[in-house]
Amino acid sequence: MANKIEVKSVLNKQKKRDEWFLCDYSLNPYYGCAFNCLYCYIRGSKYGTNMAERFALKSNACDLLERQLKRRAKKGEHGIIALASSTDPYVPSEEGLAMTRELLKIILAYRFPVEICTKSRLVLRDLDMLKKIDENAILPADLRDNLKNGAIITTSISTLDEELARILEPGASSPQERLDVIRECKRAGLLSGVNFIPVLPYISDTKETLDTMIGAAKEYGADFVLVGGLTLFGNGPPRLQNALLPFPRSAFS
Repeated sequence: MANKIEVKSVLNKQKKRDEWFLCDYSLNPYYGCAFNCLYCYIRGSKYGTNMAERFALKSNACDLLERQLKRRAKKGEHGIIALASSTDPYVPSEEGLAMTRELLKIILAYRFPVEICTKSRLVLRDLDMLKKIDENAILPADLRDNLKNGAIITTSISTLDEELARILEPGASSPQERLDVIRECKRAGLLSGVNFIPVLPYISDTKETLDTMIGAAKEYGADFVLVGGLTLFGNGPPRLQNALLPFPRSAFS
């Protein structure tokens, strides 16, 4: 049973549109992240070094989002909503809690576009909802000439090595399952891509490894690939380095 908290706001307006993910807003259904990836930048933030222990459901998220989107829609401030920036919207608890799905229903009702970033195959459960959002969303005026989709699906992969992935991303779906997600989303007509973020030193930063990873994304039908480096966030404690330094030396050989 997930802990529950109440928050004052759930829809966060960006100061400016994200140049990579095109989002104008961010929305986090949960506090913390149960995937507990060793390299996650939020380890250096208020969420601390063990996000799973502080994981909680934002119990009033639906009521807040309804009010916030209603106000934004009246003003014609439709923009892409990123789910999510500090947690994965499809953590294991989502299967029973369905908070992300409820939030998607509200997003659909007010016709906002979305950008989903996840490491979970559970996103496939909501393909029906995402297809409706894709067809009905009102895109920002300055993006309409170049962007035709109201739903963008991305999955994040740091390594294709299944054994390493189990250590680095203990709560996430396997790399193969994430590639399968892209294939299924692409078949559903959604704009779909892969984030190779972060590229990990001595694990996935060689030209050969990157070529293999990008080739796999292409094979599974990805429309785009984004590649980014490791962010050693936080001056500590907490610090991201505190999670990464104990990582077994043998994994880097």
